[in-house]
Amino acid sequence: MRTVIHELPAASAGTQRHVRSLHFGAGTSGRKAYLQAALHADEVPPMLVAQALIERFSALEAAGAIRGEIVLVPMANPIGLAQDVQGSAFGRFDLGSGINFNRQFRHLTPALIPALEGRLGANADANARTIRAACRQLLAAWQPGSEAEALKHLLQTLAADADLVLDLHCDNQAVMHVYTGTPQVQALQPLAGYLGAQALLYSEVSGDDPFDETLSRLWWELAAHFAGRFPIDPNGCLAATVELRGETEVSAELAERDAAALVATLQQLGHVDGTPPPTPAACEATPLEGVEPVTAPVSGIVVFAKAPGDWVQAGELVAEIICPLTDARTPLHARTSGRCFARSARRFATRGMRLAKIAGATPYRSGKLLSP
Repeated sequence: MRTVIHELPAASAGTQRHVRSLHFGAGTSGRKAYLQAALHADEVPPMLVAQALIERFSALEAAGAIRGEIVLVPMANPIGLAQDVQGSAFGRFDLGSGINFNRQFRHLTPALIPALEGRLGANADANARTIRAACRQLLAAWQPGSEAEALKHLLQTLAADADLVLDLHCDNQAVMHVYTGTPQVQALQPLAGYLGAQALLYSEVSGDDPFDETLSRLWWELAAHFAGRFPIDPNGCLAATVELRGETEVSAELAERDAAALVATLQQLGHVDGTPPPTPAACEATPLEGVEPVTAPVSGIVVFAKAPGDWVQAGELVAEIICPLTDARTPLHARTSGRCFARSARRFATRGMRLAKIAGATPYRSGKLLSP
């Protein structure tokens, strides 16, 4: 294992933060998998899974079983991890800018298209190498303007030439679920099966350039742009966001189980030698455009009628909001049928607060599809 410590530019005098990347394997085959944990900082389950992965990757490396390179960032956001506000963790948004740490990565396709003209040919593998080199060149020219932007620049650069990218997160209260791009659903169904995901959500463009989509989207966009001229694999980078249940579900047993599922996925996709275990049946994939965000139309005490993992029929009660000022009760009924895969950990709602998410099969939303 090779350890690299990356320094972030100091946000103010006397401060300095670092990111650690761990590199496993010889890296001679050209294959690369990249995994990172806790981009939203205070999400502890993925950080514990990363610890379990360090042990497994070290053993695989010692056995010579890693094909190419596996890069693991066990704690991806030291900035957010330090944002403890009077005893409350605040790792989702950069306090300096208010921007979500998993938004506004660099969408490279518009700059890649002119940069690749005259450089592609008839060989798809050679084209992939050219595209990755062009991505590195564009990222090298990016001059971050803040510490948080420098963090995004670093993480995107570490992952830009990977064949597989897994961004490990967790939700407030949730069952295991996975987000990926529409063209990649079939290729990543084994991942959902191994993890036991209860929702596999897909979208071609979810909005606001989250980490995983920024790395994968350019491949299907370039494939479409150069179709009929040059062969480009639209799945040149398989990428997914893995939501490891809820933020309090931290145990050695769960971490080992999830690490085993991720290693099985790496075997199934050819990054690790060995026969992968049989792939469990995956849940039905559903469009991100079909997710119903159950929001609070009024303020008050939240009493849930549905929990993560429950199947919800359209018209069923999901929650009730009770106003402590007027005693008024406001029932919230589902508009769509599907799996309730996540809900808020808070039990007092402000107006407009997102309380739960239901994975419906029929798309009806557009625009920015992810939570703020």
